[in-house]
Amino acid sequence: MTGTIIQTNRRLILLGAAAAGAAGLLPHYLTPASAQTGALAATETMRGGANNYIPNAPMVDNLGTGFTASGIVRRAGSGEPLRNLRIQIWAATERGGEREPSNRGSVVTDANGRYRLDISPIVPQFGQPHIHIAYDDPGFATLFLRPVLNSRHDKSMVTDFVLAPAAGNAAKQS
Repeated sequence: MTGTIIQTNRRLILLGAAAAGAAGLLPHYLTPASAQTGALAATETMRGGANNYIPNAPMVDNLGTGFTASGIVRRAGSGEPLRNLRIQIWAATERGGEREPSNRGSVVTDANGRYRLDISPIVPQFGQPHIHIAYDDPGFATLFLRPVLNSRHDKSMVTDFVLAPAAGNAAKQS
């Protein structure tokens, strides 16, 4: 008699548990409140997200070509797209480090909450190719992100995030 051996790992177990929670098969005390209510939870600031941050990056059309940073910004709870928000982006590129003025700029989200910025090719800093994305204007809680690329040869990165209203939500910097 032959049988199939199924090897499990932590990722497979977590994916199964997430699917069961989404399908309503887990008890409510084992699923996050946002999953129970259908509310979209706010994105949390990432460690290192505020590194080399300088407030009020200038509005730019691009920071070069060769890499594109983009995403959608949504409101916590309802998930509605947030329009006309200033998003700041900075990175180490072939033109210089994160503190190089020509490697930082701001763009505004469109009517669908989308932002997009073309940048010179990203180079690793401290061994990791990454970009920084920030929101720090009034109206919503400050957020700093530091998403890491899969490879320094990546040509784009999509980073969607969710902002919480500013009231009662202190800004966190790392």
